[in-house]
Amino acid sequence: MRILVLGAGNVGRAIAYDLSKDFEVWAGDRDLNRLEDVKNYANPIKVDASDFSSLVEKMKGFDLVVGALPGRFGFRTLKAAIEAGVDIVDVSFMPENPLALREEAVKANITAIVDAGFAPGLSNIFLGRIYQEMSPLEEGIIRVGGLPKIPKPPLYYKITWSPYDLIEEYTRKARIVKDGEVREVDPLEKIWKVRLKDFEFEEFVSDGLRTLIETINANHLEERTLRWPGHLEKMKVLKELGFFEEENVEFTLKVIAPLMNYESEDFSIMEVYGRGFKNEKEREIRYFLYDEAKDGFTSMARVTGFTAAIVSRIVMNGECAYGVIPPEILGMRADTYSKIMKEIREKDIHVEVVEDAPFSNSR
Repeated sequence: MRILVLGAGNVGRAIAYDLSKDFEVWAGDRDLNRLEDVKNYANPIKVDASDFSSLVEKMKGFDLVVGALPGRFGFRTLKAAIEAGVDIVDVSFMPENPLALREEAVKANITAIVDAGFAPGLSNIFLGRIYQEMSPLEEGIIRVGGLPKIPKPPLYYKITWSPYDLIEEYTRKARIVKDGEVREVDPLEKIWKVRLKDFEFEEFVSDGLRTLIETINANHLEERTLRWPGHLEKMKVLKELGFFEEENVEFTLKVIAPLMNYESEDFSIMEVYGRGFKNEKEREIRYFLYDEAKDGFTSMARVTGFTAAIVSRIVMNGECAYGVIPPEILGMRADTYSKIMKEIREKDIHVEVVEDAPFSNSR
């Protein structure tokens, strides 16, 4: 069976590497240097995602497409897969609502699993499982970060994914649910200090709830992204000065991206907290995930790419219905949830689940 992985960056390489153990894999990118890096486990093929017609034609003949392109290409990739009649698993942080294409995907008889990475992705799967076990769910909080082990000044951050999507996190309005209503807030309007395990971070509200807003009924939902202290205030100043405006982004990245590209292994950390009622008693469930760079892959590539690969196998096995399916649905289903948890742990990604954990600093 043939799989096309779109994007041969850090995440795309991890996806191609893992899926090559079981399938014939092609890796598509317009950067020939990136394609050189995947030759040991995937067949390289030049693909320009900005050319929609060509993208559709490239997809035909494959059993599955896995999208690992920057968010600005995500919705286009999803539409191309529908037109090509090919199942797709996508990890891009697309600004559009992928659920708008549900009917088109059903008519095309394809399965499209969107946001199938780390966060969104595993975060949705964990919260979906919490939601399935609680009735009702009062509060759900996601905390997530992909960070360098050794933060280097002046920005105390290392880019391990698309730099354009990084800027998008700071500029896109963040949707939260408060008092049962969806609200939009400036992501950098408020910066909090938080402690997770032995770490001390700063955090800000990010637009990571996405499909959870439609699929999870709760009084309070938020996603917060973690950074080392000292990073967010600098990003806030750059934003206020207009450096993140669309016409300035290319220049800004030329200046700041090299400051966030240095030698330091990364780690990924996540906490997903839920508070609600189970068997008519108030309960709390908390997921904690931790991972480090291994075997030539960044941790962010591992937790994002390996999750996408696991979900891809579920789709290839025909275990999902037609339509656009968000990952929290896989968490709500006991069979797919158990399979994902088993395989994530087999890849040496640490996940622990604590029930009735004391309520601490989730607000």
